[in-house]
Amino acid sequence: MLNWFRKKHPSPQAVPHEESAAPKADEIGQEATPAAEDVQPLEKDEAAATPKSPDVPQEKSPIFAAPPKKPAPKSGLFSRLAERLSRTRESFTNQLDELLYGRKEIDRNLFDQLEELLITADLGYATSQEILDAARRRIKHEDTDNPKALREAIRDKMLDYLIRAEQDGNLVRPPNDGPFVIMVIGVNGVGKTTTIGKIAHKFTNAGHTVLLVAADTFRAAAISQLKIWGERGGIHVMAKEGGSDPSAVVFDAMAHAVAKNYDVVLVDTAGRLHTEQHLMEELKKIKRVMGKKLPGAPHEVLLVLDATTGQNAIAQARFFNDAVGVTGVALTKLDGTAKGGIIINVTKELGAPIRFIGVGEHLDDLRDFDAKEFIDALFDGGSE
Repeated sequence: MLNWFRKKHPSPQAVPHEESAAPKADEIGQEATPAAEDVQPLEKDEAAATPKSPDVPQEKSPIFAAPPKKPAPKSGLFSRLAERLSRTRESFTNQLDELLYGRKEIDRNLFDQLEELLITADLGYATSQEILDAARRRIKHEDTDNPKALREAIRDKMLDYLIRAEQDGNLVRPPNDGPFVIMVIGVNGVGKTTTIGKIAHKFTNAGHTVLLVAADTFRAAAISQLKIWGERGGIHVMAKEGGSDPSAVVFDAMAHAVAKNYDVVLVDTAGRLHTEQHLMEELKKIKRVMGKKLPGAPHEVLLVLDATTGQNAIAQARFFNDAVGVTGVALTKLDGTAKGGIIINVTKELGAPIRFIGVGEHLDDLRDFDAKEFIDALFDGGSE
């Protein structure tokens, strides 16, 4: 779980995935406040895993433990991921297979058709050319006209982009003392607050104490929504009245988190258009305030993007990265009409890894991103 964290303890162990059925949460990307009566109580196994107070000592899994690399299983969580990516697979992989099916040789016309498919899959022109150039070199090196080899070349190059981002991304270092602070940013409508609630659920299930900070003071609905997530998981939420100075909320929250020795602080910021310069300046101020109260904070700047927005997500990523420096990305709505290529373009543009992907509305449908598992699900749907 949360596999971008560095190891904090001498003998870390992987955080287990949630195998039990999770209560239904709001659909990722919807920023509307859920009604209190619609919020289902935690199941007994979830409630038992959720710390109710930061002052109560509990057995914890290491925050910074990385799960061991192993072949993706063909059932359970993997098969659910493959199922949720079915629409993305239909808009890209199935069309790729249709182009290659029944061909006896690789010719220029095929490459022209592949170029069009890759571009329309939100990979963009430059990335599409790089993938096809790599495929040409591999086909030439292997001296083959087998279209299946071409498919494998495209698949491997896409995997290479994602693995490279995992290795070369701006991986954060854990603080020596004090909580790990995650500043969550993004435009309205991408599912930012809901994603925060689901991340908090992951941490509490791992035995960590979590503080939620409602720094989106521009919308009363956002404060209410975060409070409902806190009530659901027994998580404390720091909030003030709507219209308050968000930097002041964050300053008080940092002081509280340090005093109470929280493990993790998740800060919800106001959704804003990347073109609204005055609001972007406010975002910079929030980040400065965090660093003044807790040196080194925020330790992660997590950008939430809606995968269905295609190339517009790339523009958002550029502006946010220039303003506050993005260290990781959560990509939501991949179970919708996303075309898949955007996930590669985002990592390529930012040089930052994908931390989470959203593939549904349940709590465990916010998945820790694994590059190989994603490519396996996208290309094969769990089949060999």
